[in-house]
Amino acid sequence: MVFPKGGIMKKTRINEEVLKMRFDDIYGRYKGKQIRTDEAAELLGISVRTFYRKRERFDEEGFDGRFDYRLGKPAINRAEDSEVQKMTRLYEERYRGFNVKHFHEYAQREHGLKYGYTWAKNTLEKAGLIRKGKRGGDHRLRRERRPMAGMMLHQDGSTHRWITALDYNLDLIITMDDATSDITSGFLVLQEGTDSSFQGVKETIEEHGLFCSLYTDRGSHYWTTPEAGGKVDKHHLTQFGRGLKQLGIQHIAAYSPQARGRSERMFLTLQDRLPKELELNGITTMEAANDYLKKVYLPRHNQQFSVKAKIEKSAYIPWIGGDLNEILCHQEERVVQNDNTVSYEGLRLQIPRDDFRYHYVRTTVQVRRYIGGDLGLFFGNRCLGYYDAQGHLKNEKMELKAA
Repeated sequence: MVFPKGGIMKKTRINEEVLKMRFDDIYGRYKGKQIRTDEAAELLGISVRTFYRKRERFDEEGFDGRFDYRLGKPAINRAEDSEVQKMTRLYEERYRGFNVKHFHEYAQREHGLKYGYTWAKNTLEKAGLIRKGKRGGDHRLRRERRPMAGMMLHQDGSTHRWITALDYNLDLIITMDDATSDITSGFLVLQEGTDSSFQGVKETIEEHGLFCSLYTDRGSHYWTTPEAGGKVDKHHLTQFGRGLKQLGIQHIAAYSPQARGRSERMFLTLQDRLPKELELNGITTMEAANDYLKKVYLPRHNQQFSVKAKIEKSAYIPWIGGDLNEILCHQEERVVQNDNTVSYEGLRLQIPRDDFRYHYVRTTVQVRRYIGGDLGLFFGNRCLGYYDAQGHLKNEKMELKAA
């Protein structure tokens, strides 16, 4: 290769010479019948048709002209410099930290970006705003999804700094359909527990209907586990397990981290995207974040990440069993004391006078603690009273309710 005097060969000129030399070598082997036409084309990384064209040009003019007329010419659909500057400035000033796919979605939806994901990724890499990712990913074994929506749901929680303006973590509770990856319920709480698990199931049933089974980890609010790391006790149920049984929902325990892979990967997506969106929208409270989750983020997330179930029919069935609050709650028995009161978690619940009987002394009643802390007192199916979280009677009207 001969370099021009007095300077350094430009990159396009170097590429031109390298391609010529490579073609000359492979074409010589082709002419000597050492390789076939398709093999020569494959070695050059071009189609057989393109190889024929370049062979004809080489025989006619020996590439005295250009080997590839595209080299050195700007692409027809090349973005304007102003568009590149606008996009890089937008990422740097407003969306710093977003992954490329997340940023590209916002840029197209909110700022009218007309170029594709690959262009955005390459441009941000060239500008030094993101690091070049490694090729490929972790090797995973595929677990078949349930074929129909409503056959099995996952529920799990993730502790994370979801709201960056706060100096403490919150728990995000997610209930997700195995067949479609559709998030049927999602909200933030101070700490995961029985009430948050009840709420996830309640919201799912109210929105979609009663489902067949629920897959969870072996946390203490889900299961009783006699030995640490051992099998769960399916006979001594937790309050949550009792609620599922009362609804007729099968409860399935996970025995390995791999078994929860689908929900774990979903949380990685949420941890990458949700905090950035909350910060971008100036959300600094858990209440505002839950409102944004329900009205904006989850509908958009489901539209983007949900998949089509193998069978179009749904296994969800409408709930017609009465008030879900009376099932998805803590239920404990107490014996009424001589002054017609019941002791419950440090509170004294006074049973009001009614026309059904003179008193309830020494009878066994059921205390129900609902999601949020309010209480209910029942004698069989008969409601004796509703109380606030401090134990104050909310009403004195006796109502017959289904248990």
